[in-house]
Amino acid sequence: MPTLPVIPEYITVHLGPPDSDAENVTVSFIDYIKNVASSEIYPTWPESALRANIYAEISFALNKIYTEYYRSRGYDFDITNSTATDQSFVYGRDIFENISQIVDDIFNDYIARQGFVEPLYAVYCNGTTVTCEGLSQWGTVDLAEQGYIPYDILRYYYGDDINLVFNAPIENVTETYPKVPLRLSSAGNDVRTIQTRLNRISANYPAIPKISNPNGIFSTETEDAVKAFQEIFGLTPDGVVGKATWYEIQKIYNAVKRLNELESEGLSLSDVSKQFSEKLSFGSTGINVSVVQYYLNIIADFNPKIPTIPLDGVFGEQTQNAVKAFQREYGLPQTGEVDEPTWNKMTSVYLGMIESTSDEGTSAERFPGTLLNLGSSGRDVELLQRYLDIVSQVYTEIPVVSVNGNFDEATENAVRVFQEIVGMPPSGIVGPITWDLLAEKYNEIENGKIREDFQYPGDIAT
Repeated sequence: MPTLPVIPEYITVHLGPPDSDAENVTVSFIDYIKNVASSEIYPTWPESALRANIYAEISFALNKIYTEYYRSRGYDFDITNSTATDQSFVYGRDIFENISQIVDDIFNDYIARQGFVEPLYAVYCNGTTVTCEGLSQWGTVDLAEQGYIPYDILRYYYGDDINLVFNAPIENVTETYPKVPLRLSSAGNDVRTIQTRLNRISANYPAIPKISNPNGIFSTETEDAVKAFQEIFGLTPDGVVGKATWYEIQKIYNAVKRLNELESEGLSLSDVSKQFSEKLSFGSTGINVSVVQYYLNIIADFNPKIPTIPLDGVFGEQTQNAVKAFQREYGLPQTGEVDEPTWNKMTSVYLGMIESTSDEGTSAERFPGTLLNLGSSGRDVELLQRYLDIVSQVYTEIPVVSVNGNFDEATENAVRVFQEIVGMPPSGIVGPITWDLLAEKYNEIENGKIREDFQYPGDIAT
């Protein structure tokens, strides 16, 4: 599913029950809603009732599309015209003019619960021959005649904790499977999506091990979770997320979150947030630029065709040239910009390199490849806290932290103090520069080489 709901340009409708051999038709989303509204409600109803019903129809359809309800089950359509499970759609029917005008006005608005991302699974029925827990279509007429506005009608049926989301973007929605299988050393937003879903599924299926740090990096921990999921649900347990595994994970995730139910557990913004958040290009600044520069410098140690660059957090000409060199070496369009494919490839190459050269003994590990800040958790945070704990024994200004794998306020405060000690802006965020400086101090202490100014270091000059 996309990060946030969008209005699809088109929707594919199966003209019959899901397992029938009926025809599929693809129509524009706006024409689909006009058809459903003209098939289910009467144009003579008060306008407030019409609008309330159309909001419900839009939200119901968007929920099915956003969660890939049918696609995740192997079907090649988005919705059916069977009223037993979906909405009434009469292919080729005439559209009522006033309904058409209302749909033109609100087709890219939908209902969502407060704090939730997904369109509400806005169940409704006619309220006479069929009743349900959601909206009563004929009941909206009575409420409209009492002076209720559309939003209040919707709140009457769906509760006070709903919002109307206005002017959602219109996009050409395609299937979410990333086209290539995800496996050990893959990296990016798709990996994080799988990690997040598997962690939630594991609450219902505890045989699936938790992924301690769902950071978009396909680790052996992620592979183990994928294998366990595949074994439980009858898939080949190879630890690779191909199309069948991707959609089985989505189907089970939808089920445990009850995303296709009126009283859903809901998706929060953090459930669908991305590891890659913005395109970086000439003139960009900040910690994400520092991460890119750090990746490139490590990769340059192995590939002399990549130039080393200053680690200054400023996307200047040197960084742009290094990005182009990386793109050229790894078969990407040479734009000089770090878009999502470039970020994913860079992360994957970086991780492959640091895994092949892992340090032994007491040496600190290299930067794990993802920013750590308040709310982060997992093994990488635990390592950070361990390094802080050791370093604080010499730099006593750093407060002692609990080594528990949770980046809490105490950890953030300790990071800020360390950053002040080494002359960095005290952001409390651990990127590659903070990590490397902390790792350097940790290595000095653990190897017995920490010394005061002008103290003999103990090394033999050569």
